Amino acid sequence: MLTKRAKYNLGQVVRHKKHPFRGVVFDVDPEFSNTEEWYQAIPEDSRPTKAQPFYHLLAENEQSYYVAYVSEQNLVADYSGEPVDHPDIPDMFGPFQDGSYPLHFHLN
Repeated sequence: MLTKRAKYNLGQVVRHKKHPFRGVVFDVDPEFSNTEEWYQAIPEDSRPTKAQPFYHLLAENEQSYYVAYVSEQNLVADYSGEPVDHPDIPDMFGPFQDGSYPLHFHLN
């Protein structure tokens, strides 16, 4: 059986390849795990395959903060060294250090 590992880690800062936002990974689904309605709302010519990791991000753009759900194929690591200012970050992570955020808790 072939298994795929997530490319990005919890607490890592990432950037969307096509849209002007960046965020902090706070959860990862090994493959698509959102609603079919959400998936079908993506234009067909840019709809990602479901068989890849999808990331939950505390995201920001120039106008707002929000939670984003993004396929691995649409993300790149952000090496800017700049923190993300999403107001929910302190609830999950420690202070920004060395380009990422450490978790406040340990996973099982």
